[in-house]
Amino acid sequence: MPPMPHLIVALATSPTQGCQQAMKNLALPQLDRLLARLSPAGLDAGNETDFSPPHERALARHLGLAAGPAGTTPWAAWHRLQTPAHMPTDHGLAWAFITPCQWQADANHVLLADPAQLQLTEDDSRSLLAILAPWFAEDGITLVYDQPTRWLAHGAAFDGLATASLDRVLQRDVSSWLPDKLQARNLHRLHSEMQMLLYTHPFNDARAARRLPPVNAFWVHGAGALPQPPVARHAPQLPDGLLQAALHEDWAAWSRAWAELDAGPVAQLAAHVGRGGSARLTLCGESSAMTWHTAPRGLGQRIQSLFRPRRFADVREQL
Repeated sequence: MPPMPHLIVALATSPTQGCQQAMKNLALPQLDRLLARLSPAGLDAGNETDFSPPHERALARHLGLAAGPAGTTPWAAWHRLQTPAHMPTDHGLAWAFITPCQWQADANHVLLADPAQLQLTEDDSRSLLAILAPWFAEDGITLVYDQPTRWLAHGAAFDGLATASLDRVLQRDVSSWLPDKLQARNLHRLHSEMQMLLYTHPFNDARAARRLPPVNAFWVHGAGALPQPPVARHAPQLPDGLLQAALHEDWAAWSRAWAELDAGPVAQLAAHVGRGGSARLTLCGESSAMTWHTAPRGLGQRIQSLFRPRRFADVREQL
């Protein structure tokens, strides 16, 4: 039997003024059609201050991982298990993602800029890792290259450490999203040391000569151990067009992404359900997420759906 398709929509809505304005002209006929055919399967209520955003919690639940709001889903350990090149035999080690980035300071805030803007190549990233690795090693942390804007790291410092998702802190003040100062005191010290090291380092001098922004910080996320790998499950569909547009507060692009999503994956899922297929849909906002699925409905529910079909406009305030 083929796996049940599951569509997770990240940042389907946002309380920001720009998003609320964009939604006034948003028409999503395929989504409304799909919602009218599905039954509620649960609400994951949260807050905008949770370290783990709703779409990451939904993905973690789907994959059988810890899915709380506190930022303790061991994404780095899970990712390592999915990568054939790594094939770890060290189950139980605590891992984390380390993202080299730029912190932009002004009088009142320190913002984390989009790491993609650094335009790090693999060679650049590996060179930077070689510069920083000895400093991390002094605190028992081993760095391993994974991709230009994301490394893997393992060490006792990441065991049970709550870290904020990169999606939470992007373009925001980092002060609200740093891990606990007592639990992560060595990481806080490393932050300070790396900023001093990189401020006048030839690595950044070379970048300046190429008119590229400096790398002056790092972000730790996805920390934790995974003693036992979860039961293998098929991956859900998780488009990132809405997410990327919302993170950059480009609400025109967000509206276009919704139109493409409605005409594409949502329409395909609605057609699948219309043919009698089973499906799950999870819509995520900044705080919460709601899930619907195909389930038998009583006569009263079917009649009610005919006269008052469920629409996105009716549920988006709960996200």
